[in-house]
Amino acid sequence: MIPNDPVMLVSFLNLKLRDYYGSFDALCDDLELDKAEIEKKLDSIDYHYQPEQNQFL
Repeated sequence: MIPNDPVMLVSFLNLKLRDYYGSFDALCDDLELDKAEIEKKLDSIDYHYQPEQNQFL
């Protein structure tokens, strides 16, 4: 289960991206997450996935 709070979610995702996954797509595929739903939730706090850094900024 992933955090529901957007601030906690971005921290969780960035940790997973840094330590375990080479891309957001790989993370979503492996954990069976709805990519669009996550992007919408993080957009609400002005965080967007940056593929060059492999993290949400």
